[in-house]
Amino acid sequence: MQRGLPMQPTVVLLKEGTDTSQGKPQLLSNIGACLAISETLASTLGPRGMDKLIVNERGEAQITNDGATILKLLDIVHPAARTLVDIARAQDAEVGDGTTSVVLLAAQLLKEVRNFIEEGVSPHIIMKGFRQACQLALDQIKKLQITVDRSDPERFRSLLLKCASTSMSSKLIHSEKPFFSKMVVDAIECLDQDDLDESLIGVKKIAGGGLQDSLLIKGVAFKKTFTYAGAEQQPKHFVNPLVLCLNVELELKAEKDNAEVRVDAVADYQAIVDAEWEIIYRKLEAIEKTGAKVVLSKLPIGDLATQWFADRDIFCAGRVAAGDLRRVVQAAGGSVQSTCSDIAREHLGVCGLFEERQIGGERYNVFEDCPKAKTCTLLLRGGAEQFIEEVERSLHDALMVVKRAIKNGEVVAGGGAIEMELSAYIRKYALGIPGKLQLVISAFAKALEIIPRQISDNAGLDSTDILNKLRMKHANGETWFGVDVDGVSGVRDNMEAFVWEPSLVKTNAISSATEAACLILSVDETVRNPQSEAQNAGPKAPPGTAQRALRGRGRGMGGRR
Repeated sequence: MQRGLPMQPTVVLLKEGTDTSQGKPQLLSNIGACLAISETLASTLGPRGMDKLIVNERGEAQITNDGATILKLLDIVHPAARTLVDIARAQDAEVGDGTTSVVLLAAQLLKEVRNFIEEGVSPHIIMKGFRQACQLALDQIKKLQITVDRSDPERFRSLLLKCASTSMSSKLIHSEKPFFSKMVVDAIECLDQDDLDESLIGVKKIAGGGLQDSLLIKGVAFKKTFTYAGAEQQPKHFVNPLVLCLNVELELKAEKDNAEVRVDAVADYQAIVDAEWEIIYRKLEAIEKTGAKVVLSKLPIGDLATQWFADRDIFCAGRVAAGDLRRVVQAAGGSVQSTCSDIAREHLGVCGLFEERQIGGERYNVFEDCPKAKTCTLLLRGGAEQFIEEVERSLHDALMVVKRAIKNGEVVAGGGAIEMELSAYIRKYALGIPGKLQLVISAFAKALEIIPRQISDNAGLDSTDILNKLRMKHANGETWFGVDVDGVSGVRDNMEAFVWEPSLVKTNAISSATEAACLILSVDETVRNPQSEAQNAGPKAPPGTAQRALRGRGRGMGGRR
């Protein structure tokens, strides 16, 4: 008689309720989630892209067509799809532009190989092909990119203007491209050219007026801070004043803690009050001795100090934002002082002109003609608040693109031209490779065509017709032909039409999209903890915590003597 096999015990590895999805269906589900995100963003690409109106849980509305901003506002929870959110953010932080392109490219790469996955091709073969094709694309961009001669400042400036206007062509402000391109390039030229720290460009939004009323101030401007009564008597206009920046509170009763003082006689109380006044007067006299005519402090300046300064023709402003104070120090020189004693001349800054100006419905303190001006301020005007916010986001993208163009100086043609050229090159290369890799590399080449295809679709053109024309042009060696959304034929030489982009935008987008696609292809199982499904579920308290917390309540504490 044959002995029965021993029964295998059931092994429980994971908590009850843990969701595990694995294998091919899981991979296809992740690809589907990424495609859903790209469909949301697809209509925002290119000069004729549409905008998205996104309302958050508090009912605040934002209008934007910036890929990174949309993904941030959508609050995506799908774990695989969040990879696309991360690459869009990385692209925004590193280059500033191309956030929509990078998401579309990653999703299209996955879409092109979805059939291979369904037919059982190993994801590792696909990943190997993608990495090989990505390296080919990056090497080809290095060969094709055009380096701009910096020895001629006029030509180099015109390159920067072209790059800025290409970045803005897909934004809400595309109708004012010449005006804002000049403003962006002037702003970047104000910075230290070795460092190019864009955080030193202040952006202030003032509702009202038209876009053309926006200003670039080659110095610092910030909104008038909260002031007390004496501020109206202070002078609001100085030529070549000394500027003192403090981190000191000039206010009575500025104790940080609730102090309790017991006194036996009225005279003792009076002595305490006199001492407080003596301390603040000593601080104010020390400030006056420095010769400074403009005093700014990060902390409050009270009514007594405000009136005291007004009597001596000194302007003061308290509660100045830390970023604004940093930019004043950067522009005027000096340093922020945390005490009023021992302030020497080298601790003070100087500016050519200080005045308080009415801009729209607000009053602004403006510092101009600063000797060390490595900073500037953009004052943006416009009707709706959401519109000004979108203008700010558009200018941030343009500033980043110009910064990258200065640092690198290499450009390629935009409007889908470089993608079509790379696609033609990679497709031709793939024909010489045997095996499955040929299919994968050809799929990569086809995926690159999503950029010109989507630009055409968004502009209402026949994308199939446009792509056929572009394939013909690139096969005949017309390297820089791309989509023309305005012309009759729909295609043109975008290098001659000055649709230029820093090559870094493209190299970063292609490498990030390939990395993201490979990452999603390498995941074949998702293990989801049931606790992560609960709304804002935090870690559980250790057992016995509740009893320890309640111990001693409601009982007589007889043990203590």
